Amino acid sequence: MGQSVPGSHREPVFNILYVSAAQYGLHMDTDFVRDPMEDSAALTEITRFGEFLRGLDQGDTEAETLARITALEELKSAVVAAQTKEAVAFEALRIERDRLNRVPVIDCGRRAGDEVGLAKKVSPGSGRKFLSTARTIVVGLPNTFKALAKGEISEDKARIMVDETAVLADADRRKVDTRMKRSLEPTGLRSLRAEVRALSAEMDAEAAAKRAAKAATNRRVNLTVIDDGMARISAILPLPQAVAAYESLRAGAESITVAGDAGGRNRQQVLADTFVERLSGQSSATAVPAEIHLLVEAESLLSDGLVPAWLPGFGPLPAKTAREFIAANEAETFISRIFTRPDDGQLVGMDAKSREFTGRLRQMITYRDDVCRTPWCDAPIRHADHARPVASGGATTWENGSGLCASCNYAKEHPGWRHEATAEGLRVTTPSGRSYDVATPAVVRRMRFPRPEAVSEPGDSPPQADWRQAFSRFLEPERDESPTTTEDPPIEFQPIVPSFVLPEQLPPRYCTRAEKIADWRRRNSHRRPTAADCRTSPVEKELVKVVFGPD
Repeated sequence: MGQSVPGSHREPVFNILYVSAAQYGLHMDTDFVRDPMEDSAALTEITRFGEFLRGLDQGDTEAETLARITALEELKSAVVAAQTKEAVAFEALRIERDRLNRVPVIDCGRRAGDEVGLAKKVSPGSGRKFLSTARTIVVGLPNTFKALAKGEISEDKARIMVDETAVLADADRRKVDTRMKRSLEPTGLRSLRAEVRALSAEMDAEAAAKRAAKAATNRRVNLTVIDDGMARISAILPLPQAVAAYESLRAGAESITVAGDAGGRNRQQVLADTFVERLSGQSSATAVPAEIHLLVEAESLLSDGLVPAWLPGFGPLPAKTAREFIAANEAETFISRIFTRPDDGQLVGMDAKSREFTGRLRQMITYRDDVCRTPWCDAPIRHADHARPVASGGATTWENGSGLCASCNYAKEHPGWRHEATAEGLRVTTPSGRSYDVATPAVVRRMRFPRPEAVSEPGDSPPQADWRQAFSRFLEPERDESPTTTEDPPIEFQPIVPSFVLPEQLPPRYCTRAEKIADWRRRNSHRRPTAADCRTSPVEKELVKVVFGPD
């Protein structure tokens, strides 16, 4: 496995004192999940309708198919409205149960959004955002909620109404909601956003300033992996700061170009390299001084293997690109070996004697989990912690360690949450008694190592090993083993005989002139037209060559 480690990276360490209810013998009253189909006619009806849609044949005419598309789109909006209402109801129930469990008032219902996200099969962060939006729609925007439930507007329009009225007081938000009642359905998304923003500014003269101040607190930098081994770094900044940063970057790139130091690079390439050099502090964009961990199989590193390398937390890098990156990088490169199991590609673990996951063990857990281990959460790993707490007898071992984002790790410590981990997977149990399972993937993704189907239905046991995994090696691409020749194939020259069809190759006026020249040749075959006869036209001179041959 290859690593480029010329520098060091240290994360801040926080000493957090947490007192759990279990330490004081408090009994946590959890609503253990039952089979919801036993006493819910609504769920039975929803399941039956889902079966109906899955078995529905496509329409026979254009009008019928379009009518179904419209009806299904309205149904989508109605489903979203029902989900928002259920999410708000769940939050109220969770707050009441936390209160009965003597959870501090400030913490009651705090992790309700995480449970909503897992129930929706999305990340906990997405669940928290959905719950916040649902609360505003149901409570603060009644007309928007009614239009959504009737299928008159889409979820995108409802979200715009929430976003653009976020700075208003509850009474002002309802006034804007009433004013927009007739504009919701016929207005496009961009026009809707502009109109609601204008009404919000009218309702509160300081709304624009509040929005700007609130937006400034959300300034951030994001890294997004895109195609072909590339990535995008984007920064959301206050407009004056963004303009100042870009102008400084542009001026630096132009000075390099004017000085003749571009080295064949175009303007955008110089701008990108200057961006990297200024942010990283390096002398050139190719010398990467920060610590970069690159996991690559031996065949792909030392030979012409096909399996892509893997950047933990970010994704794949083509094998050839990884070899070129390691060979051409100006920074110092260290190569260390880590071992994986041959049957599923998972890392072979190690243990530690301390209470904290540090050093090599923490690094190995980060490699193994890649991103936050909570089901459907793809956030970067920030904490390596015990699935079973040390206070409950949990050991600092490979099997009991999990790489989690900060939010999911704090949620794990909330009353009623429980994590059960092994090296092969993790089970998360929420205060409502629902369980969600996720399997540990291979450290380097390849065709022969499919991810085990470990995400079970809530409350079910993890499924057995997939028998198809034993035959997955047949899915790998076949390498072309035929010898390649280094000699270039002989070039065959073929004579080209031009055909001069003058009326098809020349403009009409020159075609007419050619006909005159051909007629003149028939009548005066002994005489070749002179330059004066051709009226000094280069096209007519070429026609003379065609008709009479070269001089």
